[in-house]
Amino acid sequence: MIGFITEQRWFASKTREVIHAHVVDRVPLREDDAALELQLWEVGFDTGTHDTYQLLSNDGIDVLDDPRHARELVHMMRSGRKLPGDEGIVEFATVEGSAAIGQELREARLVGTQQSNSSVVFDDQLILKVFRRLEAGVNPELEMLRVLTERGFANIAQLAGWYSYAGRPMDATLGILQHFVADGCDGWELMLDGVSSHPDDTLARIARLGAVTGQMHSVLGSDRDDPAFCPEETSAEALGLLIARVDEEIEAMFFDLPDDDTVSEIRGRGEDLRERLSILASIGDVGRVIRTHGDFHLGQTLWSHADWVLIDFEGEPARSLPERRRKRSPLRDVAGMLRSFAYIASALPMLRGVDAPHGWEQNARGAFLDGYRGTIEPTLVPSGTAFDRLLSVFELEKAVYELRYELNNRPGWSHIPVAGIVRMLGEELPA
Repeated sequence: MIGFITEQRWFASKTREVIHAHVVDRVPLREDDAALELQLWEVGFDTGTHDTYQLLSNDGIDVLDDPRHARELVHMMRSGRKLPGDEGIVEFATVEGSAAIGQELREARLVGTQQSNSSVVFDDQLILKVFRRLEAGVNPELEMLRVLTERGFANIAQLAGWYSYAGRPMDATLGILQHFVADGCDGWELMLDGVSSHPDDTLARIARLGAVTGQMHSVLGSDRDDPAFCPEETSAEALGLLIARVDEEIEAMFFDLPDDDTVSEIRGRGEDLRERLSILASIGDVGRVIRTHGDFHLGQTLWSHADWVLIDFEGEPARSLPERRRKRSPLRDVAGMLRSFAYIASALPMLRGVDAPHGWEQNARGAFLDGYRGTIEPTLVPSGTAFDRLLSVFELEKAVYELRYELNNRPGWSHIPVAGIVRMLGEELPA
């Protein structure tokens, strides 16, 4: 089984040396089939650390891609079972009033595009996401979807159920069940295809996306009683830490820039960028911090039935679970989406062989922000110039992150964050 685990796309440590792997708990799923069990595997590395992975085993073979066995997990949610293992308990649960989970499941197919999880679609009505690499604590996607579903936020794939583990080696979320958006069009592809042919339509849809984003943030910041979700004031110290962290990232990034024509426009301008950041730090009111999407861009959206559906609330995969659950300014999500529009405008020539209409990116930014300002709860974000300054800080942070990522993974795309940094350096500071 160790060979199977290390060869999978969802195995997160392909560059580390595996020393051992063994089962730390096994939970039988059916009384009439003792061979079918949920297993937790500990994979140890030469550094002395380890990760824990979830498998659905039948006679020592992972069978999650087998519809007969994948359905079993949904059946367990439907009946609200609690199953004991050697070291802990697996608990299955459903969302009250979720009609689709009660229907008989006929067809199932494994989604083949995921990197870190495994997902199975049932009858184009439900989708089960199984978290392969487990972390201690409640997965943020389960938390976020529960709150948004319970409060009637319509622009998500509604949560239908979940299952979790309590015991040794950890308490962890194992998987979630959602309604499946069968006709959803990926937001990134939608924009790539529409910008050159129907630019006005894309701007109208972007304005709607801004409004949906503001509504999402307003719902996430509306609970004053739940400590995990109640909005909190931001201290001057927290703002100082944010500025210091971004400053360190800029310094490290510009110290290590490659000798390449791609970055020639920004080489030697690290101090200019740090000075700009220092000026932006004089923000004053910074609004409140709330639970946010955490990894917000067009690839996390679907267009379905003339409206947006927001997906994948796990947060940035590279961050630890506690970091992904941390409350942040909602403008961090906004900055991520604005940078996504920059990627559309710059990627069009590479991916579609056409240029974006003149001024499209700026118009897209304006449309999104107009829609957002019209629906966001005003107390959650700063007003006036403070809004613009804080948003600029998050955009700068995002562009520097993008630059490092592209240089390390897609050098041919490095010109996109470079162009964003050049634009920021040339813009007038919010007065």
